[in-house]
Amino acid sequence: MDPQTVFCHNSACPARGQVGKGNIGVHSRKERRYKCHVCGTTFSETKSTVFYRLRTARDVVVLVVTLLACGCPVQAIVVAFGLDERTVLDWQARAGQHCQGVHEHLVEQPRDLGQVQADEIRAKIQGGILWMAMALQIQTRLWLGGVLSTARDMHLIVTLMQKVHHSALCRPLLFCVDGCAAYVRAIRRVFREPIRTGKRGCPRLRPWDGIHIAQVVKQYANKHVVAISRRIVQGTQVQIDALLQHTQSGGLINTAYIERLNATFRSRITALIRRGRALARQTQTLHNAMYLVGTIYNFCTYHKSLRLPLYLPNDRRRWLRRTPAIAAGITDHRWTVAELLSFRVPPPPWRPPKRRGRPSNAIKSLVAQWCS
Repeated sequence: MDPQTVFCHNSACPARGQVGKGNIGVHSRKERRYKCHVCGTTFSETKSTVFYRLRTARDVVVLVVTLLACGCPVQAIVVAFGLDERTVLDWQARAGQHCQGVHEHLVEQPRDLGQVQADEIRAKIQGGILWMAMALQIQTRLWLGGVLSTARDMHLIVTLMQKVHHSALCRPLLFCVDGCAAYVRAIRRVFREPIRTGKRGCPRLRPWDGIHIAQVVKQYANKHVVAISRRIVQGTQVQIDALLQHTQSGGLINTAYIERLNATFRSRITALIRRGRALARQTQTLHNAMYLVGTIYNFCTYHKSLRLPLYLPNDRRRWLRRTPAIAAGITDHRWTVAELLSFRVPPPPWRPPKRRGRPSNAIKSLVAQWCS
């Protein structure tokens, strides 16, 4: 047990979310519990992880979640491990919600994206249709997130672009999308910044500089692609060519990378398989499965196109394998599924409660110690 690697989870504690500040001590090694010396709260070692309050062995939970993330049917896991179906579904929901928190904490941080491709998947659920929209950074193959909706409309695309906006810096950025007209309006609506003038009222919104939009429109006949047309909606050909060369996407406007990622999700989420009988009953089930597969894809899966050559003496060569998270600079090694499920997402920093009058000296000292 290492108190320097954990933090206090009490929402009312001024030291919540602080790691390595000396406020955490070991409360019981037998029960594996820590104690915060600021608020006096004790908590388990597995707090804020998937294993919290689970009686099953950790290795079994990790193995089951790994099989779920690789597309193994729930019924097969039930038969192989002798578990109840509701238990397996609960673990999947736990892991999906945990992975969503890890994704929002680590991936949805501003970075230079370069080129982003977006696409949608049509999925069947019991009693209806769902659309799953996802985005991918091309240079690092980093999955930027996904959203679900019952309709392929403006709301779905705007919500997806907001996730991309959380992960983007105001740098030259190319969007390669399909012919859906909602993409152009959604990108122009989301990627704006307010101009503060100090006057009352809503400030004027100014579009980002360097936003380029290209569309790939496929024409079908008898359910086969017969022609592909590429058009530039925003930006110039010279600027787009420069971004394509910088992101190493072959120098051609395409959506091949996000379509390949769609195939990965279809193979790993049984509810997305075409002409299959394993339909999802609830939208939240598909939502949790999407984040589970996407986060394991980012942090736990080597990508062959991201490997780098290492030249050794005597003309020998070795390959340095990388995951999308390593290529994006988020981590320095490939995470195991156990590491991912054990990662603790810190809560937001503590802020003193708003009260009338001037703050007391005690509040000032807490703010100076824990909020600086």
